[in-house]
Amino acid sequence: QVQLVESGGGLVQAGGSLRLSCAASGSIFSVNAMGWYRQAPGKQRELVARITVGGSTNYTDSVKGRFTISRDNAKNTVYLQMNSLKPEDTAVYYCQAAKYGARYWGQGTQVTVSS
Repeated sequence: QVQLVESGGGLVQAGGSLRLSCAASGSIFSVNAMGWYRQAPGKQRELVARITVGGSTNYTDSVKGRFTISRDNAKNTVYLQMNSLKPEDTAVYYCQAAKYGARYWGQGTQVTVSS
């Protein structure tokens, strides 16, 4: 099992920044990728950004150039730096860990961007 705890969400004005953190614990050996997803009210959960154990990253088009995913292997933590936030970024943000065929999720953290 892998346990994930997100933090860093909150309320911010459009154009502002937030940094989300996801701390992983438990059986994290062989976790090969971690990602951030988000789900807005009435919408499906979508991938925001993903980082592999080798450091390769990918982003959904709507956040490219504004969001940056990174990881600190010593702290078993993944970050999502979000800049130039827009009201449409408002959602619950979830951390996910991929390990072989299993997917583990955190409890989510709310990000609200006011216009």
